[in-house]
Amino acid sequence: MAEVKLHGFWYSPFTVRVVWTLKLKGIAYENIEEDRFNKSPQLLEYNPVYKKTPVLVHGGKPLPESMIIVEYIDEIWPHNPLLPSDPYERAQARFWVKYADDTITAVGALFLSKTGEEREKAIEKIWEHLKVVEEHSFGEEKKLFGGDTVNIVDIAFGSIVNFLETVEGIIQVKVLEAEKFPRLLSWFNNFKNVPVIRENTPDHEERAAFIKSLAPKPAPSS
Repeated sequence: MAEVKLHGFWYSPFTVRVVWTLKLKGIAYENIEEDRFNKSPQLLEYNPVYKKTPVLVHGGKPLPESMIIVEYIDEIWPHNPLLPSDPYERAQARFWVKYADDTITAVGALFLSKTGEEREKAIEKIWEHLKVVEEHSFGEEKKLFGGDTVNIVDIAFGSIVNFLETVEGIIQVKVLEAEKFPRLLSWFNNFKNVPVIRENTPDHEERAAFIKSLAPKPAPSS
């Protein structure tokens, strides 16, 4: 079996997606923790376009972008499949993965907000995205997007909601309100309690403390 390596940041929701996937598949790999402020020459060589993590290296061949990596892993190791076998359902899953990535932009804006107005706009944008998920993704009584097992949409959205919980703690605001998103929060509770997910999710307090050190300082009040 070709060697598998993962270059990433332990606290990153994008790296976490790949870790969860590798663990769900039971794939042994070497974890290479990168320094955000001093990225390794190997990472810059493997991802010369974006120079970002995560990067999966399989048999010496590098592959960037978290959800592309997840799909690649699912194709190479087809046991415990993450994508549906039906072409239409597979296309639908990819649609929601793309929507998840659109949502994380709003979460990033909340984390980077410096003023009350910026924060309010970011929260409204997140609510707008999550309302769509609440209203259109839980038509059937399913524990997870994949039914009874984790699939690619669970991984995409799970990483975002998990990171949003961290951001909530850092900036002391509540975005994931139970009365607004009851089905979304029910799904997330099911997802985060899947043993493999629970055991391979960054510690909340440790992650919050680290990310807080990266957060922009609030704008001084006039």
